[in-house]
Amino acid sequence: MKEEFTIHAAKTNLSKLIRRALAGDEIIIAKGKKPLVKLVVIEQATNKRKVGGCSDFVKYMADDFDAPLEDMHEFMDFAE
Repeated sequence: MKEEFTIHAAKTNLSKLIRRALAGDEIIIAKGKKPLVKLVVIEQATNKRKVGGCSDFVKYMADDFDAPLEDMHEFMDFAE
């Protein structure tokens, strides 16, 4: 969504405008009715998650890592 704000409104709501720009909105800042600048996201600043991105950090995992814990049996829903 494209929306235009005055300099005063932009100063007052800068945090909100930054969140909206990060969400993909086009934010134009104007002096009076004359558009001056556009608030844009720097692509390097966006953190995109990568599935399996930390797989190199796991050095060892026991074979029974995801096995049920016997002492937690009463708190877990097991089909018996």
